[in-house]
Amino acid sequence: MAAWTAVARQSMNIGRLSSPKSASLVHRRGMAGSADPHGTPKVNIWQDPLSPSKWKEEHFVIASLTGWTLLFYSGYKFFTGGKKEEKVAEPSKA
Repeated sequence: MAAWTAVARQSMNIGRLSSPKSASLVHRRGMAGSADPHGTPKVNIWQDPLSPSKWKEEHFVIASLTGWTLLFYSGYKFFTGGKKEEKVAEPSKA
């Protein structure tokens, strides 16, 4: 019984591939990523560090996340770092 089911599935797949309607189901990448020849060429962050608009998307994301993390961490340290406990000096035994 299972063999007939497998044969039926294979025949349906062959019929689906040979039909002209399946050409519309082929995935096309279209405007995928950095393959766009009409845009400005993207460079690595270390090649042009002062122009974020020219950076590759991955490098921009890493730099942005690093900057925001540094900003939040330094703000946290600034606002919570001033609350230190003062140690009371014990009188010396002379």
